[in-house]
Amino acid sequence: MVDYEQALAILLRGVARGDSETVASAEADGRVLAADIVSPAALPRFDNAAMDGFALALRGRALAAGHELPVRGAIAAGVPAGEGGDGAWEIMTGAALPAGLDTVVPVERVDAIAGEDAGAPPIGIRLRESPAPGANVRRRGEDVGEGEPVLKASERLDSARLMLLAALGVTRVPVVRRPRVALIATGRELVDGGIADGAGIHDSNTPFLRLRLRAAGAEVVMEERVADDPVAFAAALDRIRERGVDLVISTGAVSKGRFDFVPGSLRARGAELLFHGVGIRPGKPLLAARLPEGPLHVGLPGNPASCAVGLRFFVEPVLRAMLGLPAERPLRLPLAGPAWRRPGLRTHLHARVTCDARGQLTVHPLPRQESFRLRPFLVSQAWLVLPPADGDDGSLAPGEIVTVYPPGHLDALGWTQTA
Repeated sequence: MVDYEQALAILLRGVARGDSETVASAEADGRVLAADIVSPAALPRFDNAAMDGFALALRGRALAAGHELPVRGAIAAGVPAGEGGDGAWEIMTGAALPAGLDTVVPVERVDAIAGEDAGAPPIGIRLRESPAPGANVRRRGEDVGEGEPVLKASERLDSARLMLLAALGVTRVPVVRRPRVALIATGRELVDGGIADGAGIHDSNTPFLRLRLRAAGAEVVMEERVADDPVAFAAALDRIRERGVDLVISTGAVSKGRFDFVPGSLRARGAELLFHGVGIRPGKPLLAARLPEGPLHVGLPGNPASCAVGLRFFVEPVLRAMLGLPAERPLRLPLAGPAWRRPGLRTHLHARVTCDARGQLTVHPLPRQESFRLRPFLVSQAWLVLPPADGDDGSLAPGEIVTVYPPGHLDALGWTQTA
């Protein structure tokens, strides 16, 4: 048995960022950039009005309140501005500033001088106050300069970044290919949805893994279910091999019992067994192997909590490496109540996080966390990770600082506000 840090280092050895591909920006939400993005244009693209009003050419002059100016024309957004000149130009928000004009006076800070025709545009304006030179103008490149680096490789595209790309006119972006993952659920007891007869149980791990893997940035390309049969397991691996996957995840049959056939089947296939058994709780029987065809194989225990811990703390770090993301940095928060860990075992617990009126976050381990239980998943907001106890006393007192991870490596940590 190896400890967690040793196991993770072994698992990540040789894992590299995947190939890049180019996709439409509109379809790139959640994808990881494979290259830096340099702005192909300036933002704003041209000098424009920050609000509805009248554009003037002050050229450093001071115009006093009461000064009158003739209105020379009107400029709408999306219309080429052309040349300006003396006088005032009625202008709308976002409209290009005519050449030579340098200030916009808001419409509410002038009095319109009407012409003889009722309903016609004003023929002049009277200033209610002295305008500040350069006011209410958005200058070209004030937000983003042309040729300026704006996004870096390994950034994950979200609504803010995609908004920026859209404003710059970037319609296609280089992203890291999603890791391709295959799932194998083992066990003759597994049955499809409906009423499970006799000793059958429903396969809950596969739908959980499928959704969590997608949320973690992977593409699930194949799902298999086999009984406790090495021949059927080998056949499933043959089918998976043809799909060119990066990672194979199996559930169940990795412990030390007579029906736990996965380790022996992998050896018989010529796989390199990287480790089998890790000093963690839950999930100690977890194994990892390198298949002769190249992909990694992670064998997760069948109990739901053990399966979830293996996914979160072994598979997801592998996915981060394949996506070109840096190692994850957890939070450090104080315990709200006592916690307990075992000697020699790193402990992973479902937890809730609260924020009090002073803005202090604290973490609460949930009760009754045997590895078969599903109810803790319903209320859990985080994973609480405790290092192995140094001796026989594995207790931790309230207020001690502990390590906290969000539910998934790409998730934000949630919390509940308290009074």
